Amino acid sequence: MKKIFITGISTEVGKTLASAIVTEALKADYWKPIQAGELDYSDTDKVAELISNTTSKFHKNSYALHTPMSPHAAAEIDNIRVDINKIVCPQTDNNLVIEGAGGLLVPLNDTDTILDIIQPEYKIIVVSRHYLGSINHSLLTLKLLQEKGFDISIIYSGTEIQTSESIIQKMTGINVIGRIDQEENITQEVVKKYADLFNENLLKL
Repeated sequence: MKKIFITGISTEVGKTLASAIVTEALKADYWKPIQAGELDYSDTDKVAELISNTTSKFHKNSYALHTPMSPHAAAEIDNIRVDINKIVCPQTDNNLVIEGAGGLLVPLNDTDTILDIIQPEYKIIVVSRHYLGSINHSLLTLKLLQEKGFDISIIYSGTEIQTSESIIQKMTGINVIGRIDQEENITQEVVKKYADLFNENLLKL
């Protein structure tokens, strides 16, 4: 079974929506190891609300921190330290979608980052959204993962900027799964639409 880790080039680029779409397409389980803030309506709650299949299961966070900040700072406010040895992948016989927090180098404590909880066998999907500076953020993320030897793909989120995507493709040769357009309302029907569009490419991972 596949374990697919979904990260972003920055925060607020559409990771949670992408995670819902991939979860729906593969009828996979979903796990967010670290949630910082919004515990009353977490990313797990949001994904579960957008899924229409009855197969997916939603696994408990390893850390549920109260403040919407970088995990290392949110943990300090909660008077705890994030220990990556306690971030243990749930046991499942199903495909598993794992959603990160922010980007790859978001600190979890004084020494570890999100990158340190990504296992070598994970397939990685990077979510990229266009904004001033996003080419740099995309290339930094993709090239770091390539240097580490990961199997990587990309999903674009939001309005297409062809010149940006073209240079990213030329410089990385990255596998493109598809694009999530700027949708006015995010519903189960919208998620199912993209799940069907992306299904063939996701099955090839």
